[in-house]
Amino acid sequence: MKLDRMIGILSILLQKEKVTAPYLAEKFEVSRRTINRDIEALCMAGIPLVTEPGQNGGVSIMEGYKIDRTLLSASDMQAILAGLRSLDSVSGTNRYAQLMEKLSAGASNLLAGDTHILIDLSSWYRDSITPKIEILHAALLSGRKVSFLYFSPKGQSSRTIEPYDLIFQWASWYVWGWCDCREDYRLFKLNRMTDLEVKESFEKRSPPLPDFDQEKVFPYAYQVKARIQPAYKWRLVEEFGPESFTEQPDGTLLFSFGFTDKTSIIGWIASFGDGAELLEPPELRHDILAFAEGISKKYLET
Repeated sequence: MKLDRMIGILSILLQKEKVTAPYLAEKFEVSRRTINRDIEALCMAGIPLVTEPGQNGGVSIMEGYKIDRTLLSASDMQAILAGLRSLDSVSGTNRYAQLMEKLSAGASNLLAGDTHILIDLSSWYRDSITPKIEILHAALLSGRKVSFLYFSPKGQSSRTIEPYDLIFQWASWYVWGWCDCREDYRLFKLNRMTDLEVKESFEKRSPPLPDFDQEKVFPYAYQVKARIQPAYKWRLVEEFGPESFTEQPDGTLLFSFGFTDKTSIIGWIASFGDGAELLEPPELRHDILAFAEGISKKYLET
């Protein structure tokens, strides 16, 4: 990409007094003509670059021009590298790390420092998620619609969207786009999408940023209170945080949190076996009893 290459050229010039156009062309795997256009663009952006012909010539930043040569410190570069490695964990390649090497050309020592921050965004579904990310990313860059089957608690539906953003949120991947069916912007979870197909081009809109307030994306329909046995404290801390419960004098945990639907509540309470008791809302206690009786009947019949 042109912007990546121009940043890379500027980074090299900040770290080297002078470089040649052939050196830059080889480094970024483009023609000398492309490098010359990039240099002109940098000059137009206000960076005074000087091109000197001859055997000892090359491209440099104008002498006396004040520019911070520590634009990216070692810690800055290491933080960027950690982020780029996280993208490689999704793409299944090392292209983002290679980009980092280009941006840090001439200062490889900046990459040899702290490599102890490891971010893996691929989750347990890497084999299925990675192709979807590649398809959607290519479609949103080229301005093409994508159709797919979508599976949600409300059922299965066929959707076609104009993709605008890929988002990693709540430990899952989502795509934000304009849904032709709903005629509005929607957030779709990639794990629920199948049969993706790239369709016709579309004229890009000016989409708003999605509002990630959890209560807006997953509005609470039920406020749950439950008594949880202390052996399951780790689950409450992991899933909802330590502020989601208070310890009682008898050692049990009084849990309080919002849920979006009744099915989630019943399944969540049932997952504790006899280690949890739903207190509120009281009307759902009957649904949990019916669920338990249905399970019991099914296994007694066999």
